[in-house]
Amino acid sequence: MKKSVFLGAVTVAGLAAGAAAAATIDDVKARGKLNCGVTTGLVGFAAPDSNGEWKGFDVAVCRAVAAAVLGDPTAVEFVPTTGKTRFTALASGEIDMLARNTTWTFSRDVDLKFEFTGINYYDGQGFMIPKSLGVSSAKELDGATVCIQTGTTTELNLADFFRANNISYEPVPIETNAEAQQQYLAGACDVYTTDASGLAATRATFENPGDHVLLPEIISKEPLGPLVRHGDHEWGDVVRWTLNALIAAEELGVTSANIDEMAAGTNNPEVNRLLGTEGTLGEMLGLDKDWAMRAIKVGGNYGEVFARNIGEETPIGLARGLNAQWTDGGLLYAPPFR
Repeated sequence: MKKSVFLGAVTVAGLAAGAAAAATIDDVKARGKLNCGVTTGLVGFAAPDSNGEWKGFDVAVCRAVAAAVLGDPTAVEFVPTTGKTRFTALASGEIDMLARNTTWTFSRDVDLKFEFTGINYYDGQGFMIPKSLGVSSAKELDGATVCIQTGTTTELNLADFFRANNISYEPVPIETNAEAQQQYLAGACDVYTTDASGLAATRATFENPGDHVLLPEIISKEPLGPLVRHGDHEWGDVVRWTLNALIAAEELGVTSANIDEMAAGTNNPEVNRLLGTEGTLGEMLGLDKDWAMRAIKVGGNYGEVFARNIGEETPIGLARGLNAQWTDGGLLYAPPFR
């Protein structure tokens, strides 16, 4: 088992090293399309609508990058990936970036040779159960059957939590969120565990969401964010600073409603640098001066993207919490645009 895991890591790392030898930004420009890895379907984060159009919080990051680089937010090929296939897809060059509820960890950053370009959602692992189970704490789940996506940090966290609390469980391995939802609703498992945001998104699709509860325990830190391959720093900079542009825009008061007016020039030098009316930040990235303006116009600033896709006024109903701006008591913080 250890040998197979080791060889798998070596294989992914080797693929990543080879794929990163070429400049991804040049490939994307030549192709005229961004290949962006997403989940197989998680409403609010990344899922096709009834017309087959991909929408969601993570999808918005892909579209912002496409707008920044190609000038067209629709120039994206969304590639669905599972917990098992996502890293191979990125390492092999099948996708240019991964925007798929992926947790930034030491081994993924260092051993698998990927580069996380920031955090777009601060999350933690939780538990969902049918209300009829009558359980109020995860510590009461001794002997429960648990639906768990394989190849994820969730799998490891679950084992740690049950061992630390001296209780047992029976895993029910699943590949995708859709499969987990089907198995859970069919009663094949007592509990579904994944990132708390994913549980909220899944529950929102149920016919009777109120029949299911999220237990109070959050058992891990799950900083989620987009990632690229190691060694291609120019491309990493583009993805990183596109995400930062969305975050900074909210802090600086730049919105989809006022961006055209603010792009004409303001009394705030950082806004002017962000929107390209001062300085040469776009040139430093190998892009034009309006790259960030295009990225922000796609779906608005970070706060607008959050509110539209997963916020409290949506069926998913997530509060900003840790994902509020640092000025509002959250952890969201973009480095200076200067």
